[in-house]
Amino acid sequence: MAKVTIIEQVTKANDQIAAQNQALLDQTKTVAVNLMASPGAGKTSLLMRTVEALRGKLSIGAIEGDTASQVDADKVATTGVPVIQINTGGGCRLDANMVRPALEELPLDEIDLLLIENVGNLVCPAGLALGEHVNVVIASTPEGDDKPYKYPGMFLAVDTVVVNKIDLLPYLDFDMAAFEGLIAGLNPEARILPVSCATGEGLDAWTEWLIELCSKPAC
Repeated sequence: MAKVTIIEQVTKANDQIAAQNQALLDQTKTVAVNLMASPGAGKTSLLMRTVEALRGKLSIGAIEGDTASQVDADKVATTGVPVIQINTGGGCRLDANMVRPALEELPLDEIDLLLIENVGNLVCPAGLALGEHVNVVIASTPEGDDKPYKYPGMFLAVDTVVVNKIDLLPYLDFDMAAFEGLIAGLNPEARILPVSCATGEGLDAWTEWLIELCSKPAC
């Protein structure tokens, strides 16, 4: 029982800071999107393609979460958007307390859309609030169509599922209908957006959704 109490206390404390983070974002009319995926699914590629596609339409900022290094932050910085790197020191996810000082460093008054790239993992980040307005998981076709079956907690926790690397579908045993069926069974409200960061296919639907998010009162 003591162990459960400790977990509840930690989660409650995180949720309180997450609420403060979201209040700060709301004050500056900045919409935050939490991007989650396994390593190699294409979080950074999607983020950079998003910056390119929305240039002149939305002002974007980024937070890069990783266990170590700032390789991804350096890549994103080449696009000219403000970016903050958070290294977790081996931790498998970001939390609201880590995100808070990053928010304070970013020029939120000048940012419409904040893309938060969480640590590459399909287990740890699920369900832990950062202050984001929406949660997105990126699943890539080489990972297989059974990811929702293996990691239901993640797919239950998101608003949108981006299926990346659809340009590889002709060469893979990936059943899109089966994948979509698993999502529908777990989380029927989640939208599914197939994209290819390599060819640009499907990116219009993704960016249109982001623009729609930022047309609502929070943005």
